[in-house]
Amino acid sequence: QVQLVESGGGLVQAGGSLRLSCAASVRTYSSYAMGWFRQVPGKEREFVASISWSGDDTDYTDSVKGRFTSSRDNAKNTVYLQMNNLKPEDTGVYFCAADTRGYSGSSRRQTFAYSYWGQGTRVTVSS
Repeated sequence: QVQLVESGGGLVQAGGSLRLSCAASVRTYSSYAMGWFRQVPGKEREFVASISWSGDDTDYTDSVKGRFTSSRDNAKNTVYLQMNNLKPEDTGVYFCAADTRGYSGSSRRQTFAYSYWGQGTRVTVSS
């Protein structure tokens, strides 16, 4: 069982920054790729970013490329999502998730690739 706890959400003006954190409960977390997704009411959860177990490989949805950066500190069992130049359309509940089954490539952009999910942290960007 992997427990994931997100933090760092909040209210920010457009152009501002936030850093989300996702803390995992198990040391084996360091062998898992991790993903970030976001969801707004009435819409499906959408892929934002993913990071390989080593941190060497990252992937981002087009709308956040150049603004968001995912990183991880395996010694702290924590993955981060640095969000800069935030836009109102970035508003939503952000979830981190653990890929414990070893999916790769474009599969990590899909929710089915992730076995465990955090409870989410809300991000609101005002215009």
